[in-house]
Amino acid sequence: MILDVIVEDKKKRLIEQKADISPEAMKAEALECNRKTISFAEALSKKGLSVIGEFKKASPSHGVMNSKVDLEERVIQYNASVDAISCLTEQDHFNGSIEYLKYIRERTELPIIRKDFIIDEYQVYEAKVIGADAILLIAAILDDESFKNLYDLAYSLGLDVLCEVHDEEELNRMLNLQVKIIGINNRNLKSFEVSMDTTNRLSSLLPESFRSQDGILVAESGVSADDDILALKHSGADAFLIGTALMEADNPKELSKHWKEVYANG
Repeated sequence: MILDVIVEDKKKRLIEQKADISPEAMKAEALECNRKTISFAEALSKKGLSVIGEFKKASPSHGVMNSKVDLEERVIQYNASVDAISCLTEQDHFNGSIEYLKYIRERTELPIIRKDFIIDEYQVYEAKVIGADAILLIAAILDDESFKNLYDLAYSLGLDVLCEVHDEEELNRMLNLQVKIIGINNRNLKSFEVSMDTTNRLSSLLPESFRSQDGILVAESGVSADDDILALKHSGADAFLIGTALMEADNPKELSKHWKEVYANG
């Protein structure tokens, strides 16, 4: 399965990275970092729909992105229209890099989530160092103990965590761990098939206590049309993470604003 391949490639990359910058050095740099993080959670908790606009160059399911807007112009447009930024840093399958995130960090005051396949503390410390405000942790690639260790480490560094699930079992695991931000991925990471019903189905299983304790729900992947926005509105999601549609839009700023209006008026 592609997910297993991605994780194995990530393990190989980590060996190279740790040979270049030791875990001890990366940890020390993270602990010495005095940049004040921007709250990802607050950005997603605004009234109405919050949009997480993504930067990605490619994906296994889609191939190379047909981006009609250059990187600098995209940052400008996102600054004027979205509430947070997602940046892919995975090298082998998404053509991402930490330099990509660092470039964006210098040009925005929006919170940035590092989107990667995080399996090691090293990557959490690195996220802090490169200017991320949050990280993605994927339930499908981590057992509960590993997940909790990485989750607690991130919060100790002032980073928020988007906890990604795509089925009932993973959702229950996150609820048992009492996480703050749950992302429901409409794309099955094992088959890469998309079902827009996934968010609606799993969101209906969230207990009232999740909402009453200020839990945040994010719908991820698959949004490409107004109908998708209206369908996902029923889930009660606070935010939508939108990648390919915004990456390939002629005017991502106007599309993001349009979808916020569709959500508000729907």
